[in-house]
Amino acid sequence: MTEDRTPAAAENPEGAADGGLEATEQPVQGRKNGLYGGISDELAASMKTGWADTELRDLQPVEQAPFAAERRAKLSAAYPGERLVIPAGNLKTRSNDTEYNFRPASEYVHLTGDRTEDAILVGEPGASGHEFHLYLLPRSNRENGEFWLDGNGELWVGRRNSLTEAQALFGLPVRDVRKAAEELADAAADGAPTRIVRGYDAGLEAALATVLDADRDDELKIFLSGLRLVKDEWEIGQLRAACAATVNGFTDAVRELGQAVATSERWIEGTFWRRARVEGNDVGYGSICAAGPHATTLHWVRNDGEVRPGELLLLDAGVETHTLYTADVTRTLPINGRFNDLQRKIYDAVYAAQEAGIAAVRPGGRFRDFHEASQRVLAEHLLAWGLLDASVYDVEKVIELGLQRRWTLHGTGHMLGLDVHDCAVSRREEHVDALLRPGMVLTVEPGLYFQQDDLTVPEEYRGIGVRIEDDILVTADGNENLSAGLPRRSDEVEAWMAGFAG
Repeated sequence: MTEDRTPAAAENPEGAADGGLEATEQPVQGRKNGLYGGISDELAASMKTGWADTELRDLQPVEQAPFAAERRAKLSAAYPGERLVIPAGNLKTRSNDTEYNFRPASEYVHLTGDRTEDAILVGEPGASGHEFHLYLLPRSNRENGEFWLDGNGELWVGRRNSLTEAQALFGLPVRDVRKAAEELADAAADGAPTRIVRGYDAGLEAALATVLDADRDDELKIFLSGLRLVKDEWEIGQLRAACAATVNGFTDAVRELGQAVATSERWIEGTFWRRARVEGNDVGYGSICAAGPHATTLHWVRNDGEVRPGELLLLDAGVETHTLYTADVTRTLPINGRFNDLQRKIYDAVYAAQEAGIAAVRPGGRFRDFHEASQRVLAEHLLAWGLLDASVYDVEKVIELGLQRRWTLHGTGHMLGLDVHDCAVSRREEHVDALLRPGMVLTVEPGLYFQQDDLTVPEEYRGIGVRIEDDILVTADGNENLSAGLPRRSDEVEAWMAGFAG
């Protein structure tokens, strides 16, 4: 990593009583550690000149621009006469003068296609709908030294689009975001109700506090979550790409299992992450690389355990595309390439449950159907194995009482898209209590988990966890498994892994 990103931005050179720059051209007061002394008049003058014109011309709109425009039209129709404010969010400090990698709000990305920090989408109400525009940060100022003196100037973090370039890319008028709070506060004086998506830009919320209503804002967030329930053609293409890259990441991980055995789960995590960065933006969520008994911990993301032949590896990971759509896939793999008898028995039960769940995904079916179908199959196996007393309970009673949940633990799936748990705050009547529609994409991911300290199961079961997860598109006449490029059946998994042996 480079040194501190603001070399003496605000220190006057000795002997320069006025700081060396005109008052209107004072350098940006960025983070600094004072190690490098001041800035001479000559250096300041040199840094202002001699730079080529890098404005990009004849830009074409981004692929999702027309789709984003259709989404904004639906938003406009839902809130006539109201001002709508959708922020992208701000950088968050990781430590001292370093920030976490920025990931914009899904609501903002969905409506714009833009992925930059500090940005804002605004819909101004009009007689015939909303006039939308963007607030973005312009190119770094070279006259006042911002581009090289500020820690987030372009010399330090890279070029950003000019406002003119952004307008061409996103098909929206663009304004300087540094004026946004003042302009929006002034505009609010017209009395039109203002809604904002909360939780992303505290400064903007504070500037508009007197005209905001929490209940109204919450309702906007709920609406925008529901707007993502049915994916359009472009979004489905992105999810296909995410799944294809994820298949490659799993293949990489299996190919390098030998190195993982010699090191730890971290090798698997790093291997998959490399593929995610090469083919996409990042991983869509923290990869779960759970070997042995760690597979019984649902969100094992420490990934610091041993990888031992004879045990199982539960790998739950997904590549996020450059446009931020993510896959979410799980495979449970025998580390030495072959399931033993008990592992195969448990795996095949989960596979049967997943098959039943996937078969229940179809247009007009209830969202809950795939969960109930999978849980029923798992309950049947638990009864057949004697882990639940068949002399006391039948399948119906087990399901009614939820007794299978001791070992199944979680729901069998969720919506997928820009968020790994997409549409999470949408209305129940549109989502979990609704019927499936073509264009919805969801995961089907049953599992069985036998904890190491569970005295209700035979000792040989303890420490075994199995989950199988795929990304399923609801089609006009059924469904399509977008992650079908990875084998699922136990014999297919073994044959696939054998191809990398030696």
